[in-house]
Amino acid sequence: MLILNIIRGICMAFADSVPGVSGGTVAFVMGFYSDFIQSINALTSKSSNTEKKNALNFLFKLGIGWIGGFILSVLCIASLFETHIYNISSLFLGFIIFSLPIIYKEEKEIVSKHLNHFVYSIIGFLVVVLITYFNPTSQDAGISMSINHFSVGMGVYVFIAGMIAISAMVLPGISGSTLLLIFGLYAPIITGIKTLLGLDFSPLPLLICFGLGVIVGIFSTVRIIGKLLITKRSQLIYLIFGLMIGSLYAVIMGPTTLEIPQAPMSFSNFSIIFFFLGGAIIWGLEKFKTVLQK
Repeated sequence: MLILNIIRGICMAFADSVPGVSGGTVAFVMGFYSDFIQSINALTSKSSNTEKKNALNFLFKLGIGWIGGFILSVLCIASLFETHIYNISSLFLGFIIFSLPIIYKEEKEIVSKHLNHFVYSIIGFLVVVLITYFNPTSQDAGISMSINHFSVGMGVYVFIAGMIAISAMVLPGISGSTLLLIFGLYAPIITGIKTLLGLDFSPLPLLICFGLGVIVGIFSTVRIIGKLLITKRSQLIYLIFGLMIGSLYAVIMGPTTLEIPQAPMSFSNFSIIFFFLGGAIIWGLEKFKTVLQK
């Protein structure tokens, strides 16, 4: 199980580090989302020592893969995102669209019994579209996003963005990196991590504020999601569908939120090859999960 969980962590990190599908979606597709949420929840609740030990063991293995995958992604994939934005965006459109029927298949029984909860899909869709449409750029917020010019206002903004971003990374649907793009923070955070890996500690205050936001966000969000998976599962699943469908719009508009804004995706710059490559990766993850379950 060590190798399996490391691979799971790597796959989550790849999804979390670039705009598109969240790590939560990957966890859902690969069939360990409930284990992931329940493990974090066990560490923050009054669980038995045995449950806490098992949860810590699971998350430690997952964390090793996530950290390794994230560093590799920041050093390689993130650069590709800046230079090949339309190909990468097409890839993630494929991720999202081909993930939808897989998630539906996993939750078909509960979804089909509660068709009246479809309104939650509409809510999820509108939330993502409205957040994307009313994109708060750094200029609008009046905050300098340079990693070398840290301020208290910037720290508060980054802290709040970290809380929101990690919530998206945990919840299947729109990725935390997509939200960082929307908030104008994707490039500064990625650049800051690259700079820190080069032993230049100038972006450390920015990253500390972001990390604190992530810690606060993940524990508060997971507690809520853990309860909803038990008490309001059908509503949550419908909400996830809405978030994922809405994230298609976020990915299409993603190029406009880059440090040097580009035109939104259109049929002229859409790559059908990368779109189906994204679908093939999702199909491969699903088959990989099926093999492991035999």
